[in-house]
Amino acid sequence: MTSPQALSEQDRRTVAAWAADCAERVLPLFESEAPTEDRARDAVARTRAFSRGELDASGEIRRRLIAVRAAGAATSPSGAAAARAAAQAAAVAHMGAHALGAAAYAAKASGLAAPGRPGAVHDEIHWQLERMTPQIRAALRLLPPVGEDSTGPLGPGLLASGILAAIIREIQAELAHG
Repeated sequence: MTSPQALSEQDRRTVAAWAADCAERVLPLFESEAPTEDRARDAVARTRAFSRGELDASGEIRRRLIAVRAAGAATSPSGAAAARAAAQAAAVAHMGAHALGAAAYAAKASGLAAPGRPGAVHDEIHWQLERMTPQIRAALRLLPPVGEDSTGPLGPGLLASGILAAIIREIQAELAHG
C-alpha cells in the first residue's frame, strides 16, 4: 500500500521546485560556514532538475542521503537547519511530504539566524506561501496533517515535533483556508 505522503510522481515534480526554492533561500546560511562543501547546493540543483523531469525518481531516491551528511559541516544550528532543508528538498523525489520538511527546516534556519527578530520564522513561512502556485497548493493539500499518518516523514519523528511541526501546521492551516 502506498503512503498518502508519497504523492504521485507528477505531484512530487510539482512540489519539488517549491521545495528547492525554500531550501535555496536559506542555503547561504550553510555555505557561509562551509564554503567548500557543495553537497547541499548540489541537492538543490538536483531537486530542480527532478522537478523539470530531467532526472528519474529512482536515481534521486538513492542520492537523497548525500545531502543529509552535509549538515555535519555546519558550525551553527542555523547552518545545519539550512543544509537539512536542502536534504529534505532532495528527498521529495522519494516522498512528496518532504517538501513540507524542506519548508520547515528553511523557516527554522531563518529563525535561528535571527534570534533578535521574533517574527523571522513567520516571515519565512509567509514568503514560502506566496511562492506557491495553485498546482503546488493542490498537491500539498493531498498530504495528511502532520502527526496523523505514520507512513512517512510527517508521522512520528522530527517533522512531527517541536518547531518543525509548528511550522508545518501553520503551512497546512494556510493551505486549508486558501
